[in-house]
Amino acid sequence: MSTETTMRKREDYAEALDQRPTMAPAVDIYENADEVLLVADLPGVEKDNIDIRLEKGELTIEAKRRKAPEGSALAAEFRNLDFRRAFLVPRGINPEGIAADMANGVLKVHLPKAAALKPRQIAVKAG
Repeated sequence: MSTETTMRKREDYAEALDQRPTMAPAVDIYENADEVLLVADLPGVEKDNIDIRLEKGELTIEAKRRKAPEGSALAAEFRNLDFRRAFLVPRGINPEGIAADMANGVLKVHLPKAAALKPRQIAVKAG
């Protein structure tokens, strides 16, 4: 019996990795007196597969789309795909008030402005 152990080189076998394509989703950005609104297209993504983070002034949206079931009309169109996009958040956004909702493959992220940035009416007194 031999006590030698043979070791295989890494090149001798392929390492199994789950490599998924990643793309930046199309995003529209709107601003009004009360908020900045990000509207991102995430077709085929379920709300449980979305991760939104705010860290050091950067808002990151990451989402994973699962392949549609075989035999489904959408199987050819909706393959496994990751979405990722990051934005610098302007000063004056209230981080505690950020909210998001998802409907029909469209993600809306509401970034409310702090009260100090909102326009206000100044009363003029007669005197």
